[in-house]
Amino acid sequence: MSVHHVLYEDASIVAVNKPEAISVIPERDLKAPSLLGQLSESYPCKLFVVHRLDKEVSGVILFAKNADAHRDLCLQFEKRTVKKTYVALVRGRMKTNEGQIDRPLREFGSGRVGVDPVKGKESSTSFKVRTRLGGFSLLEVHPHTGRRHQIRVHLYSIGHPIVGDIRYGEKVWQQQFPRLMLH
Repeated sequence: MSVHHVLYEDASIVAVNKPEAISVIPERDLKAPSLLGQLSESYPCKLFVVHRLDKEVSGVILFAKNADAHRDLCLQFEKRTVKKTYVALVRGRMKTNEGQIDRPLREFGSGRVGVDPVKGKESSTSFKVRTRLGGFSLLEVHPHTGRRHQIRVHLYSIGHPIVGDIRYGEKVWQQQFPRLMLH
């Protein structure tokens, strides 16, 4: 892993800027590169994954350098004391400058996630519009729970899919935006 991807490091943690199109941990195809695998080549200690991001999403990932730091950081995520901030480009002009999406989410057998008021788990995401650009809105997004694909599904469920999202978005935009516009 090249040094420019490391954003912060101390005796206990490493914060890395994960590019899109790479998994945090090895996938079923063990030959495919993973962020953990690449980073482990540069560190003599075992690295512990603290949290994950979808393969298609870019953003900051934390790795712990020891078991104590791993336990402490995971506990902070579990207690929801970690504040997560994302930037997303969505289709459509948001009508309000900020809002909160509280819709229960559930995973289906296909790997897709959807809103399910009966069997879904509590999920909450807030957003603020940073700017509106033609038929798009640039949002600052804060997930308050940690469900799989939460931001993607919540924004899709209110009619504003993330640009470049082939799973929950509009396929017509794939040619113009070949990656998920979520960081």
